Amino acid sequence: MNEGSRSDITVLLASARSGDAASERQLIELLYDQLRAAAGRLMRGERPDHTLQPTAVVHEAFLRIRPHLSDARDRNHLLAAIRRAMRNVLIDYARRHRAQKRQRPSLDSPRAPLGWDPWSLELLEALDELGGLDGRQLAVVQCRFFLGLTVEETAEHLRVSRSTVEKDWRLSRAWLRERLSAMDCSD
Repeated sequence: MNEGSRSDITVLLASARSGDAASERQLIELLYDQLRAAAGRLMRGERPDHTLQPTAVVHEAFLRIRPHLSDARDRNHLLAAIRRAMRNVLIDYARRHRAQKRQRPSLDSPRAPLGWDPWSLELLEALDELGGLDGRQLAVVQCRFFLGLTVEETAEHLRVSRSTVEKDWRLSRAWLRERLSAMDCSD
């Protein structure tokens, strides 16, 4: 990374800390490739059947540090926090994987792993399909399932009504249940 982009990151970090969403997006774009490569290196030691992808690790890490973005003093501090978050994502993933072998939770509550590995190829494929059918429903699932947001928080984040979120959440869960069951039966 050249010095120009280092100073860009410092400027964008300062703007993002003050709440500028555009600066936050630009900051993520500047760091994305570097962090994806770091996630790939972190995952080299994982088991061969690991279904979590470096892209998912980076995205989850950003979601985890986003509320603490204002704590980052500079580029190096930010990168260290993101790398720490990526390691924690992998640790949490391993814990969920072990716990999942013991029980299959339902699709009825947010953050429940749907009875499937939350990063399984089947789920990711089903989410891609859902996004092709209805992007807003996919956004609701991402907010409720992966971020654990409440209905109210999801409505505010997506700038839609509470009833729209409730309807989309209900429809998307039903669609995912059906789609994942069909995938499960076809194996």
